[in-house]
Amino acid sequence: MSAEIIVERLRRLLLGLAAFMVVGTLGELLVIEHFQATEQYIPIVMCVIALLALGAAIVRPQRWTLQAMRLVMLGMGLVSLLGLYYHVTGNFAFELEIRPNATIGEVFLDALGGANPLLAPGILGIAAVLALASTYYHPALTAK
Repeated sequence: MSAEIIVERLRRLLLGLAAFMVVGTLGELLVIEHFQATEQYIPIVMCVIALLALGAAIVRPQRWTLQAMRLVMLGMGLVSLLGLYYHVTGNFAFELEIRPNATIGEVFLDALGGANPLLAPGILGIAAVLALASTYYHPALTAK
């Protein structure tokens, strides 16, 4: 088996793992009804866009589809960071509400492990990194 075939299979594996993570996250967001506030729609919409971009990159790995997918994955990374911010600040506000006399230092660690999990938005960031890694030195991006 040639190195090119192995690399192509690894690229598809990375894209498949990213798509699997996005599908799982989207399913979880829908099951937990993550659409009670306007900003909660952001990851849902991002997951749908990411699936379209990943699908295009898997089916037609051409220059424009890979560049579009890269752009979408950068956006998904930003959405992941935004989600981390929302989750931490939500947990922090909740902890301060139930313990109003606590210091910020006492509340901070509890806010990291509160009701809004940090791993949930982090998964989208990991999926974005996997998808971006699949384009590393991709032949369709280096060909002119």
